Amino acid sequence: MDKRHFSLVLHDIAPETWPDYRGFVEAIDHLSERLGQRIPITWLVVPNFHGRGECRESDTLRRVLDARLALGDELTLHGYYHRDDAPAPRSLRDYYMRRIYTWEGEFYALDRGQAGALLDEGLAQFDACGWPHGGFVAPAWLMSQGTRQALQARPFSYTSDPQQLYRLPGFAPLEAPSIVWSARSAWRRGMSRVVSAIQYRRFQHAPLLRLALHPVDMRYKPSYDYWLQLVEHLLENGRQPLTKRTWLDHEAPDLATDDLASQANKDRPAA
Repeated sequence: MDKRHFSLVLHDIAPETWPDYRGFVEAIDHLSERLGQRIPITWLVVPNFHGRGECRESDTLRRVLDARLALGDELTLHGYYHRDDAPAPRSLRDYYMRRIYTWEGEFYALDRGQAGALLDEGLAQFDACGWPHGGFVAPAWLMSQGTRQALQARPFSYTSDPQQLYRLPGFAPLEAPSIVWSARSAWRRGMSRVVSAIQYRRFQHAPLLRLALHPVDMRYKPSYDYWLQLVEHLLENGRQPLTKRTWLDHEAPDLATDDLASQANKDRPAA
C-alpha cells in the first residue's frame, strides 16, 4: 500500500460528553478551512452512557450528529452503557482487567446471548435516530468470545482492538494501530506524552494510524494541544484523513474473505 492515512476517532460520545468535545471539533473544522482539506471524524457513540440518558432523547446531540453525517463523518456503536455490570470477577486476571485496567469493560465477561441483547439494543437506538450502523467498538476494546460470536451474527462491517481493525463477519485483521492518552492526572498526562512519542515512531509506517481521543483529554491543555498539533503534523507530513469506514471500503487490502482469520477467532479462548 502506497498511501498512508489516519483516522480521528472521538470515543464515548453521549449527551453529557458532547460539551467536552465541542471546542475541539470547532478547532478541527477551523484547521480544515485553513488548510483547505476537510478532516472527517469517526464518532464512537454510546447509546446510554452509564445509564444517564439515551442519545435518542437528546435533541442537541442528534442535531450535531445528523449534521456531521451530512458532512461525511462516521458514527460507530461503542458499547451500550459503557460500564461493566457483570458479576464480580472471580480470578486474579479478571480482577486486573475489570477493576484495575478499567471499570468500563462492558463486553469483557458477557456470553453470546447477553452481548447480542446489548448489540440489538444499540442497533435499535441507531435505527430510531436514523443513523447508519457499520462498525462496533467495545469499551476499552475488550470483547469476550461470546461478544465475537454475537458480532458475527449481526450486520456490522468491522470491529477493532488497539492494534488492528477486523472485517466482519470473518474477523480478518488489518494493521491499524492506535495512539491513546490517559489524561486523568498530571503524571498520567506526562507519561502519555512520552509513550505516545514512542508509539508514533513505532507506527509511522502503518497504513492507517488511529487517534483515539477521550472526553477527559479535552479537559486539560497538554492533552488537548497534543491532539490538535498531532493532527496538523500528520497532515503536513502527507497522511490523509479518512474515517475508518472509508478506509476499509476504499483503501484497505481486500481481506473480506479470510477463512484462516475466521477460524482463528473461533479457536481463541474467551476473555
